[in-house]
Amino acid sequence: MKAPSVRPASFRPFAFPVAILTLLGWGGVILVVLVIPPTVWGRWLFYALWVLALTGTAMPVTFLIHRSALSADPALGNVIVRQAIGVGVYGALLAWLQLSRLNSLWTVVGLAVGLMVIESLIRLREKSRWRPAYYPETPSADAADEESL
Repeated sequence: MKAPSVRPASFRPFAFPVAILTLLGWGGVILVVLVIPPTVWGRWLFYALWVLALTGTAMPVTFLIHRSALSADPALGNVIVRQAIGVGVYGALLAWLQLSRLNSLWTVVGLAVGLMVIESLIRLREKSRWRPAYYPETPSADAADEESL
């Protein structure tokens, strides 16, 4: 029995959200940096828009990585979105740590490795879930013989 072939996903469902996230994120970051004073609410607005900007920028990259480099292990759309959001949160966390001068090489690497471990454990859990095979009901020859009696 041959394994079913998996067609690579299309980028079409991601195009509109990527455009919205990228335009709102980068436009908002530029607006916050140039116009809004660095008060508490201005900083939180910057972090929120920074997450949007990095998520919108990372989504096509994660899509291309999964489509070309990881084609033997196809990812669903939720995996691509989750990994792009992870990049956005990672970038905002680094910006927040930089504000209090807590960033160092080891912090950056440690956070990246921690997020990669979390993502790989989530992927491992998704793969290990049991999904029963779907067999369409087809009438057997014995059932047809029993109906005729």
